Amino acid sequence: MSWSVGQVAGFAGVTVRTLHHYDAIGLLVPSERSHAGHRRYSDADLDRLQQILFYRELGFPLEEVAALLDDPDADPRAHLRRQHELLTGRIERLQKMAAAVEQALEARTMGINLTPEEKFEVFGDFDPDEYQEEVQERWGDTDAYRQSRERTASYTKEDWQRIQNEADELTRRFVALMEAGEPADSEAAMDVAEDHRQGISRHHYDCGYEMHTCLGEMYVNDERFTRNIDQARPGLAAYMRDAILANAVRHTA
Repeated sequence: MSWSVGQVAGFAGVTVRTLHHYDAIGLLVPSERSHAGHRRYSDADLDRLQQILFYRELGFPLEEVAALLDDPDADPRAHLRRQHELLTGRIERLQKMAAAVEQALEARTMGINLTPEEKFEVFGDFDPDEYQEEVQERWGDTDAYRQSRERTASYTKEDWQRIQNEADELTRRFVALMEAGEPADSEAAMDVAEDHRQGISRHHYDCGYEMHTCLGEMYVNDERFTRNIDQARPGLAAYMRDAILANAVRHTA
């Protein structure tokens, strides 16, 4: 069975022009031609296209992709192992970025007293200062924002690294409970939510239960929060929101 260039473009989410270009440079030459001379792609061609698009997504130039795929000594399993390693590395990097984004959007990274080198060491290539304007617009007139700026202004690289490690540990605890099937309103989940609230109060600003509940709702209502938090595990943002709400009810009812 074979497919036309238009069908393959639809399958792969690329343009017909892209496929024509790949053909022109010899990166993906369709195995067949129709009687009218139109390109026809086989299953093997689609497999190769999938490999091409994967490496392109990871930033490989087309010349290097061609060299990788046309290596006569290459083992298809070796390609899969390489892709797995690259994806695992990207996932770890995105998870670290997600934690940093969460902190920035909560105005917890304002006033960071770090050199550019130290910022890179703590946050990787994510720059929390990019969100400063939005954070100030959303929370600039609040006591929490002012309190957070006062506290964080004197934080060192070691302070931020410790805070980041604590945030990562809370994420791991929430994920472990989800995977164990613990309900969000269980004692264990509420305890982690309470530790989350206390961490904000300890490091950034006084976070009462009402404010903590608002944060939990924002995790779900703001798609950026949801997308970033759910990098650790799909559904984590909603689970955290529910645990935070249950914990607030536990302490205020």
